[in-house]
Amino acid sequence: MKLIIGLGNPGKQYAQTRHNIGFDVVDALADKWGASLNQMKFNGMYATVHRPEGKVMLLKPLTYMNLSGECVRPMMDYFDIVEEDIIVIYDDLDLETGKLRLRQKGSAGGHNGIKSLIQHLETQEFNRIRVGVSRPPVGMKVADYVLSKFSKDEEPVVEDAIKKSCDAVELALSKKFLDVMNVFNGA
Repeated sequence: MKLIIGLGNPGKQYAQTRHNIGFDVVDALADKWGASLNQMKFNGMYATVHRPEGKVMLLKPLTYMNLSGECVRPMMDYFDIVEEDIIVIYDDLDLETGKLRLRQKGSAGGHNGIKSLIQHLETQEFNRIRVGVSRPPVGMKVADYVLSKFSKDEEPVVEDAIKKSCDAVELALSKKFLDVMNVFNGA
């Protein structure tokens, strides 16, 4: 079984913010696949989807971003999912808004959700889809920026990034992640 994890924060006040782009991608996949994230376990909302490529679980940890690993590790243990079979989707300040960068390993790069996953998984080696949200304007705190919504001008770019992220996940269900990286990192 594959586990697709979208990082974000629970609650209406965080919906459609930069920090919740991972949630947005998982929601888009659920809509596309006709699934409903209506199951709860280990403080995470999830759905299991039967696809031609096999079973896929969509997961949104409800632990708040900084504690994402506290949900993901028990889910992986309970459902017997190994690191090679997960894809984590999250926001990245170091990429221009709407740009994607896929990686198989690496440090947290200052992202607290990834820091929590690395701590709880005890490895930096897991597949990631980083979705660019750009850096905050001069004088704006990073925390305020990532918890802000996208501007009207950014919305079409973000919608395209969500669609491309969904495409990358779907391709990763039937191809090696390295091959998926080669397709999407060059785009």
